[in-house]
Amino acid sequence: MKIVCTTLLTLMLLTALALPAMAQTKVATVDMRKIFNAYYKTKLASDALDKRKVELHKDIKDMEDGLEKAQEDYKHLSVQVDDPAVSADERNRRTAALTDANKDISDRKANLESYSRQAQTQLSEQSQRMTSNLVSEIQKVVADRAKVEGYTLVLNSATTEVVVYSATGVNDLSDEVIKQLNAGAPIDLTSPGSTNAPH
Repeated sequence: MKIVCTTLLTLMLLTALALPAMAQTKVATVDMRKIFNAYYKTKLASDALDKRKVELHKDIKDMEDGLEKAQEDYKHLSVQVDDPAVSADERNRRTAALTDANKDISDRKANLESYSRQAQTQLSEQSQRMTSNLVSEIQKVVADRAKVEGYTLVLNSATTEVVVYSATGVNDLSDEVIKQLNAGAPIDLTSPGSTNAPH
């Protein structure tokens, strides 16, 4: 009986201590996906990444064109090697040139495969780095805004696992954060004719 009383007393004490702490907790939400997509730097980062993709694809296309030409040259040389009208010395010279052409093709293929892999890795790393930097900037503004408005906890409403229930629009800091983030935009994002407005 003494143990039951002690346990009940402990539970009552913990409940009494927890209630004031819960009363002091002020919770807000943000939609990180919405903020990320509306942030002007996201559009700039996306444009820079697209530009880099175009440059890398052009390099790869040039390498593919070079490989295709080398393969055509190889076919032309292989026909010349089999020409019965040429001397033995000339045939030996053409055979050596054919061997060199074959090595050139192998080298070009290896370089193309290696460059393609490196380009894909580079684009992936650049995208991850840009995303990470933008998210860090957004998180800092969210934290600053939460401190100013007295919130002790901010949840991401874009992730269903984090929020079980959220009254839509209540204590949502997303629009204020977007406004603060875009305050330094080099263009007016509110004008309807703006070509650089985020998607």
